[in-house]
Amino acid sequence: MGAKKTDDAVADPGSYAPPRQRIRFVRAMAHLAKQRALGEPASVYISVPPGISQSRQWPQWRARIQGDLPDGTQLLTYEDAFGGREYEWDAFADSLDGLIVVGKQKRAGSRVFILGPVARLELRSLVAQRPVLLYAHDLGLVPVVDCKPAPLPHEHKGTRLKLTVPRRWTRTSETLTSALAALQPPPEETPRTADHLLHPFDAPQEYSST
Repeated sequence: MGAKKTDDAVADPGSYAPPRQRIRFVRAMAHLAKQRALGEPASVYISVPPGISQSRQWPQWRARIQGDLPDGTQLLTYEDAFGGREYEWDAFADSLDGLIVVGKQKRAGSRVFILGPVARLELRSLVAQRPVLLYAHDLGLVPVVDCKPAPLPHEHKGTRLKLTVPRRWTRTSETLTSALAALQPPPEETPRTADHLLHPFDAPQEYSST
């Protein structure tokens, strides 16, 4: 019985990212936090499929997301960013401080979420540069770095991405704390440089190749 618990803890320690990668992530988030200027609200894009954004639950879910973010965080949806304009993601992404992806939950209570092809590409473009979080319903916001990614190829609809949240992940995780701190304006004004456009930590191989 005790051996089984030990094996489970090794298989699911609260994050699927190796310890070294989590350390790099936390340090990168601290670096980004230093670049934020006083009074400058963070700009975060919510990547959400139409089927969810048009549902009756979406206003409530969006309110939860807003409540989990630092005060004053500016949330942007597709309509806010591209309504009536051409979808030019690369140029728009450079102006963002963070990304939240909302996927289809496999079933009620599941820790497995499916992202569509567009959200997958948006995630890949920012996961090694900004705080990228998954909205996991009752769990709240979960850093994508802690999730287990798996590509789901489709011949006609494009490759989707399955993200699995560890069973032992908690909201007190250092990765989440550091990601939210990177979106929090500092108490004293500090200069913001172009360093936030660099890749401050390495993306998992699964994200860069899926």
